Amino acid sequence: MLDGDATASPLEEVTPPPPSNTPPLVITGYLDVGFAKAQGDGTSFPGSYAATPPMGPAGYLPADYFVDAFAPAVNSRGEAASTALPGTMPVGVLGGFLPRSAGIGGKASFLLNTADVDVRYTAPEIPVMIFTRLQIIPRLYDPDPSENIPGGEYTRLFLEQAFGRITPLRSAELAISIGRFDSVFGIEYLDNEANFRIGVTPSLIARYTTGQSVGVKAFYRYQIIPISSAISINASATNSGTFVEALQGPSRSLTGVPMMAVRVGYELNLPRVSFKLGGSAERGPRNDQSFTTEAPQTLLGFDARLILPTLTLSGEYVHVAEEDAGAVTMMPVTKLTGTGITGASVLIDEFYAHGFWIQAAEELPLPIDPFRLTLYARYEQRHAEFPDFVGSLLTVDRTTIGLNVGIGESLQVKAEYLVNRELEGAPTVANNVFTSSAVWTW
Repeated sequence: MLDGDATASPLEEVTPPPPSNTPPLVITGYLDVGFAKAQGDGTSFPGSYAATPPMGPAGYLPADYFVDAFAPAVNSRGEAASTALPGTMPVGVLGGFLPRSAGIGGKASFLLNTADVDVRYTAPEIPVMIFTRLQIIPRLYDPDPSENIPGGEYTRLFLEQAFGRITPLRSAELAISIGRFDSVFGIEYLDNEANFRIGVTPSLIARYTTGQSVGVKAFYRYQIIPISSAISINASATNSGTFVEALQGPSRSLTGVPMMAVRVGYELNLPRVSFKLGGSAERGPRNDQSFTTEAPQTLLGFDARLILPTLTLSGEYVHVAEEDAGAVTMMPVTKLTGTGITGASVLIDEFYAHGFWIQAAEELPLPIDPFRLTLYARYEQRHAEFPDFVGSLLTVDRTTIGLNVGIGESLQVKAEYLVNRELEGAPTVANNVFTSSAVWTW
């Protein structure tokens, strides 16, 4: 497969034609069932404010501008335990910087995170592969008093990937994909799916780099065999870039100008050691507004991985800059009023963020086949600011520790604890999370 696009492996390689005993049509998938308990009400929002909160040029309070609503994540999708505002929250708005929610609040709950079905067709005569990834996501949603909706159960049918790929040259690792596919930025998108991820939850900066979008991409790798090395280029032109779909819609372009992204990588592959290094960049118009040149979006990133026989070390740094559109544009947001909830239009605000994560995973050398035990730990920080809002400078960090138990090739059982801290700007809240997941691959 290529950069996590297909199902066999998340490695960065081009899938060769199937051997004669492999059918052209392959259907696989996985089931991700979790159990989670978040502190407090499952959000990063405080119940009340002792001081005057940051105010913007429109005079309203964007509650999600000075807390990290993504912090209390409960699954590999990065969904928060809850995004519901507490009843004592002052009058204000939500600016659209929210994750999707698992809807469990602060209560312990089982979760059916994802039921995934992958279909891959590889043409036997020509170098063409077609891949689709369909996911079923059942959730509980909160009532909406403004619409007289009582709340309850709903199920999303989510087409996460759907693309065709051609590998036109037999003598080169070149692949061209068209459709909806994974990001090309950095390395964390390789762990998007629960059956590939060593842990349960993504990092605090995954919201900027792990989204899927519609467009075209190309991957090329050149092997330098005498020095056991390779150089690769992975580039794309897409509607919405690499932000997750909760932040920027990927299905259509609002500006008519594509977002360009590229990663250049180097890898050294020795018999017992592998080292990979990459640099990524992204540039284009924000896909949460309808202007073309007035609100560009720029991302820069660096990543590294060291893979030893039992130990894997990895890390990534990302810088994000979203410039101001300089005008009011209609966006679907929620505004709290004294009588209920109404729609509103907002400014496309200037936004800057940077952050990093580092992770170590050690597979314990225990002779208890078919069990595999892997201990892992991750540390990360995220800094963010909306310059138009006084006091919106936000710094948070998270420490995650966990255990992954593999049982044969079809089952992983994972458990982890997330320690979230508000270091600067954000109100201190109890939003640590215990979460776990059983991933059945078929």
